[in-house]
Amino acid sequence: MARLRHARALRLPSLRTDLQEASEIVKEAKPTISGEAPKSSWADAAWAVMLMTGLFFFNISSRIVLSPLMPEIEADLGISHSDAGSLFFLISVGYFAALLGSGYVAARLSHRSTIVASAVGVGLSLIGTSFAYSLWAVRLSAVALGIVAGLYLPSAIAALTSIVRPQNWGKALAVHELAPNLAFIAVPFVAELILTGFRWKAVPVVFGVSALLLGLFFARFGRGGRFVGRAPGAASMMVFLSDPNFWIMAFLFGLGISGTLGLFTMLPLYLVTDYGMTRSDANMLLSLSRISGLFMALVGGWATDRFGAFKTMVVVLLVSGLATVGIGIAPGRLALAAVFIQPMAAVCFFPAGFAAVSAIGPPDSRNIAVSLSMPFGFLIGGGVVPALIGFFGDAALFPYGIALVGVLICSGALWAGLLQYRSTRSE
Repeated sequence: MARLRHARALRLPSLRTDLQEASEIVKEAKPTISGEAPKSSWADAAWAVMLMTGLFFFNISSRIVLSPLMPEIEADLGISHSDAGSLFFLISVGYFAALLGSGYVAARLSHRSTIVASAVGVGLSLIGTSFAYSLWAVRLSAVALGIVAGLYLPSAIAALTSIVRPQNWGKALAVHELAPNLAFIAVPFVAELILTGFRWKAVPVVFGVSALLLGLFFARFGRGGRFVGRAPGAASMMVFLSDPNFWIMAFLFGLGISGTLGLFTMLPLYLVTDYGMTRSDANMLLSLSRISGLFMALVGGWATDRFGAFKTMVVVLLVSGLATVGIGIAPGRLALAAVFIQPMAAVCFFPAGFAAVSAIGPPDSRNIAVSLSMPFGFLIGGGVVPALIGFFGDAALFPYGIALVGVLICSGALWAGLLQYRSTRSE
């Protein structure tokens, strides 16, 4: 019976997890909301949700926009593959710090002001990147970009749930979560369009100005988030930091993010360097390969609900990892086929991952489990992994670096099994 109860807890779909987290945020913030009542219908609130989805799109885009530009940046600045990978590591370090501290910022300002500060900061950081004429200047911009981008997401969830009625939270969160997959598709395509007539520095300017203007537009016309947040307490954080299950899930999130963001950041450089593709062909291939993410995330949610979080994570990590190995060492067309198969599996990790991490710790602290595990996951998957691939690239071992990442992702299946064993034994 204990195992049955535990299994049911882990078969929560990702969307339900998001709704529960959002409900807790709203309950905490309710006494401080001033003049901000939920809309009477979805139609009335939809435009505000779309506006915040636009903000999220540029938030995600800012952290991946350097990826399709890497061949040009390397040639222009005379940097190595490991230097290129280190830029994404620095973005992740800044993002890691900002996510951990975002609750304290929102507690001093408000969620709305935090969102505006993040959007404006992203815009200015990207514009600043275009004026960088040395590796160190680009590194400084990367750290700043990670910090300001990391402030957005916790406050955005709070703001969204303050303007949409509870029965429409699912639609609002689903629309908002379209932004990452749209960014993976659009960024390489838009970057390539700009590069046909301008140097690489024009690309961050275009994205930066767009983010800046949209942030200012939200400051003037946007709704939601007119209340302060609650800073996380040390005691509630220690409940998770002292739990081995939490660290296993943080590592699994790192592997999941490695299969999406981590591989994405270095793939154009790999295709140009080792496959002899033109920059344009590599970026178009990367953009097309991510289209499947728009619907495969829904498949991941269904699988989590149908088969459970643990089984779904095991299968997804194995398929994603094997496809990543294929990208690195499979011959010719098989490797290109793996470029399309890999993201289809990789995006399915997150519904299962969020469901599993939500089962760690007491229900009233579920949002803390998510907000703590994600920073560590981004640091590993979005920072360490690109730097590792870049290091192998400098040693003329690019394929083996990518294959090694695939092996690490496959190992996540064993860690997921250990997590299930520990969780079952704890019952």
